[in-house]
Amino acid sequence: ASLRPLWVQVEGFRRALAPIMANAADGVHLLGYSQGGLICRALLATMPDHNVRSFISLAAPQMGQYGDTDYLKWLFPRHMKSNLYRLCYTPLGQGVSICNYWNDPHHRELYLNSSDFLALLNDERLHPNASDWKQNLLRIQSLVLIGGPDDGVITPWQSSLFGFYDANETVREMRAQAVYLQDTFGLKTLEARGALGGCAVPGVGHTAWHSHRPVYERCIRPWLT
Repeated sequence: ASLRPLWVQVEGFRRALAPIMANAADGVHLLGYSQGGLICRALLATMPDHNVRSFISLAAPQMGQYGDTDYLKWLFPRHMKSNLYRLCYTPLGQGVSICNYWNDPHHRELYLNSSDFLALLNDERLHPNASDWKQNLLRIQSLVLIGGPDDGVITPWQSSLFGFYDANETVREMRAQAVYLQDTFGLKTLEARGALGGCAVPGVGHTAWHSHRPVYERCIRPWLT
């Protein structure tokens, strides 16, 4: 089910979470782990009546993925990172979740023209709902970004903190990204109002984030008030 297109998964999250939100007069905290962090951000953007107070993005590829990892080799044994764009940036490829956020820095135009999920969510590809999506996301009181250099799956790991590669595969941090500088979906606005927090934690592998007690105590618990 996790390989299904992300917009399909967003609708599944909406059906599951809408009743919870409706019964929480004081609002809710929303934590999305890994791919779920992208799904939750898309849910917030497309849900004008959400009442999420804190959105905690835990080791999620918020700026996309570009790297050869074990799970990628398992999914696409005939494709390395350098040629996966040939599959991902096609209508067939966009039917697989990872291709929805595959962000090849060497094929920027193909990404912008072909990505049916991440390029829209980041407002890198023009669409008529961009302004509404931005206002919906900005309903949250805080955005918390968590990731670390020993994740081993999210590539580059800084994607969890809205950093990403440039065309030379040099990682540029969040404040150097066009989506931040142009405030395309509200990231700069959130920081300006003091609503952006996070942690970069070394020594945590990708499958250990959600059970790592120090991460919970330091990076998550303070926002659950």
